[in-house]
Amino acid sequence: MTDIALTSPIERIARVICAEAHSPNGDRPAGGAAIAAAVSGHIDATWDQEVSRAKAVLKTLREPTADMVAAGEKAGGDVAEIWSAMVAKALDQQV
Repeated sequence: MTDIALTSPIERIARVICAEAHSPNGDRPAGGAAIAAAVSGHIDATWDQEVSRAKAVLKTLREPTADMVAAGEKAGGDVAEIWSAMVAKALDQQV
């Protein structure tokens, strides 16, 4: 079963954009727990500044590719599973 998120996609994307600006690939920054806590606190305080870019990212997912549609159809009747399969397929596609 696919997990159901408790936060909006806009917030999650905005937090990732913010995290990427402070730590490449969203990895824990070098410098130990104190630095990681500082970065985490900064992300908590500033992620909302990335909402417009997060919306732009999410808008690109409105129209699925043919491969995404096929993956969704293959996933079955559970809407969460269909969405998860379609996004997973999009992430697998080459740019």
